[in-house]
Amino acid sequence: MAKTDGHIDKTIGNPLSWAAHVIDAGSHHLGKGAHETAGRDTAPIVLREIGTRDLRAALRAGYEDFKAFRSDVIFLCVVYPLAGLILIRFAMNETLLPLLVPLITGFALLGPVAALGLYEMSRRRKAGGHPSWAAAFKVAEAPSAIAILTLGLALLAIFVVWMLSAWIIYAVTLGPEPPVSIGAFVSDTLTTGPGWAMIVVGTGLGFVLAVSVLAIGVISFPLLLDRHVGVRRAVRASVRLSRENPRTIAIWGAIVVAGLGLGMATLMIGLIFVLPILGHATWHLYRRAVEPAEELSEDYSV
Repeated sequence: MAKTDGHIDKTIGNPLSWAAHVIDAGSHHLGKGAHETAGRDTAPIVLREIGTRDLRAALRAGYEDFKAFRSDVIFLCVVYPLAGLILIRFAMNETLLPLLVPLITGFALLGPVAALGLYEMSRRRKAGGHPSWAAAFKVAEAPSAIAILTLGLALLAIFVVWMLSAWIIYAVTLGPEPPVSIGAFVSDTLTTGPGWAMIVVGTGLGFVLAVSVLAIGVISFPLLLDRHVGVRRAVRASVRLSRENPRTIAIWGAIVVAGLGLGMATLMIGLIFVLPILGHATWHLYRRAVEPAEELSEDYSV
C-alpha cells in the first residue's frame, strides 16, 4: 500500500507486490514483537458474565459477517476442508487406519488457528472498515503476532499429543499389528473387548483434550488480535471466562462440535460454510465477553 495526499491507497496491486508487502510488514512486526511476548497492554482484562442470549447474538452477528464476506470467506475456508480430505485420504492406508477417527476428531483442535483470518475480518468490519479476503493476512502484522504464533504452536502440540496417544491406545488394545482390512478393523473395534476399551479410553482422553482446547482458545486468539496482552494473560482470561461461565461455554462447545460434525459429515464440504460462521461468531462472542480496551493500539489500527 502507498500513501497519497495523506490518505492510504487501498489498492492491492499485483499479487506479487501485495504478498511482498505482507511479508515485509509481517517480518517487521514479528521482529519487533520477538522480545515482547509478554505483551505491552497492561490494562486489566475485564470479563463480563455471558449467557445463551450472548451465544445467539454472536451467532447472528457471525452469520451477518458471513453474508457480508461470502465470496471472500468461502475462498479462504476452502483450504481447511481440502487439507482435511488430504489427511483423511492419507489415513485410509491400512497401516494408518487406526488414526482415521482420531484424525477427523482431532482436526477440530486446530479450528481456532484456522479461523484467525476470520477474526481479523470481523474485527475490521466492526471498526467500520470494508475488508476483503486480503485483510485476513493482516494477522501477520499484528503486534501480538509472535504471541499468536506461540499459542498456535501450543494447539498444534496438543494435536500431535492426541495423535500419538491414539496410536498408543490402539497398540495396547487391538494392536500393535496394523489392521488387515477396513472391515476387519471395524468388526474388531465394535465386537471385541479390546475394541471397546480403545473406544472408551480414546473418547475419554479426546474429551479432556477438547475441553482443554475450548477453555484455552475460546477468547484467547481474538483477545491477542485485539490487544497486545501476551500469551499468558490471554490464556488466563480465556480459562477464567470458561470457569466463571461453565454452562454457557459448554453450550458453545456443543454448538461448535455439532457444526463441525455436520460439516465433516458432508465430506468436509459443509465446513466451507460452517467454519466462517463459527469463526466470525467467535469474534463477536469475545466482544460480548470482554470489556473493550479504553484506547486502541497505535501501531495496529484499521
